[in-house]
This record gives sequence, structure tokens and C-alpha cells, in this order.
Amino acid sequence: MKVSLFITCLSDAIYPRVGESMVRLLARHGIRLEFPTVQTCCGQPAFNSGYWEEARATARTILEAFEDSDFVISPSGSCTGMIHHYPKLFENDPVWLPKAEALQRKSFEFTQFLVQVLGLTDVGAVFPHKVTYHPSCHGSRLLGVKDEPMQLMGSVRGLELVPLPFAEDCCGFGGTFAVKMADISGAMVTEKGDHVLETEAEVLVGLDMACLMNIAGNLRYRNAPVRVMHLAELLEEGVSRA
Repeated sequence: MKVSLFITCLSDAIYPRVGESMVRLLARHGIRLEFPTVQTCCGQPAFNSGYWEEARATARTILEAFEDSDFVISPSGSCTGMIHHYPKLFENDPVWLPKAEALQRKSFEFTQFLVQVLGLTDVGAVFPHKVTYHPSCHGSRLLGVKDEPMQLMGSVRGLELVPLPFAEDCCGFGGTFAVKMADISGAMVTEKGDHVLETEAEVLVGLDMACLMNIAGNLRYRNAPVRVMHLAELLEEGVSRA
């Protein structure tokens, strides 16, 4: 099967190690990730700001990039969730709507693909650290990604998972929300940072680098010694040390 990586803007430009971890981890299980270089932004910033025509132009590039893929996986519930909005974007377009629906069916967030498609919950990782987990809004609420990361972390040897108080509260990023309502966003991420520190965890892990970037910035501002990682990084690092 042809499995393609949709890297997303943040992972591509700022956190390339997330994509590298996905490639190495899946290679251990016989999956060679394809990477269509024509891929670009999913269109979410334009979509959320009401610029749907601009979002459609970007979405068409994504639809063409992954048209021949059997599966498309992404390290972001937010960007995968945007792909799930494509049928709405093209609901009145008889040419692009079938393509949008086809991409929606074959697009998965990283942990969804591991658990739901590959049936893999134990990758053989060892990670002897105290970890807490932030469930990003789009991944958990829009895609329903809740059990998959827990199953994967539950199989990591040595990992002590500490519940994050008020875990389902938004981190305050929200893309353009953080720019348009900076004071409210700042208050929300400070509260999230407070809860992370309450756990006394060594590591904060999540599934979306946008949220993790926001929380990590707040923790760095406080000089808090908490390592922030995408779950793909944690699993791949854990496998490499096993």
C-alpha cells in the first residue's frame, strides 16, 4: 500500500524531527512513507478566517498531491481535521467533491493510523520517565482521537503517565485566535502551564505541534525544566533505546 506523509506547515518548517521520527518508526514496521513534495498548507488559517475561496485554492493542491495515495497520515489532529472539512468546502463542486470525500476517508492522524489501520499498540518502546499528556482540541473533539494515544503510551515500558488536571481545556493557541485575542490566549496557556507543572512530570507529550509549541513557549518563559515532545518522537526515541 502507498502511505503518504502529510507533514503540515509547523512540522515542516519548525519541528522536522517529528516527521523524521514518524518515518523511522513506521519503517521498523515495514511502512515506507511517500512524501509528495508539492504538498502545502491545508488551508486552515484561511478557512477559519472566512476566506473560503483562498482555502479552496490551497485544498486543491493537497487533493492533487495525495490523489494516488492509499493512506495519508499526519502528525496533527488539527490539520487532519481540516482535511475532514474539505467536503464542506467543495459541497457545490461536482468535480472536486468526490476527490475531497476520497481524501477524507483515507486521511488519518498518526496514532489513528498506528492503532486503527495497523492494529499496533505496542511498538516496543522503553521510556523511563514521568510523562503527562495534553489532548489537543481538534484531535480529540473533531477526530475522536482519545483511546489511541493512551493505548500506545500504556505499552511503553518504564513510562509513568500522570494525569494532567483539566486536560481537555484548550491551551489557548487556536491559530489566529492567539493573534486576535492575545490577552485571553496568554491567560489560557498560563493556566495550562500551571497544570503541567502541578503534575511534576519530566515530559509533556501531545499529538499536535501547534498546541505543544504554545505550551512549550510558556514553560520556557518560566524556565520550567519540562521537555515537550510529540508522541511520535517519544515512541521513536523509546524504540531506539530499547
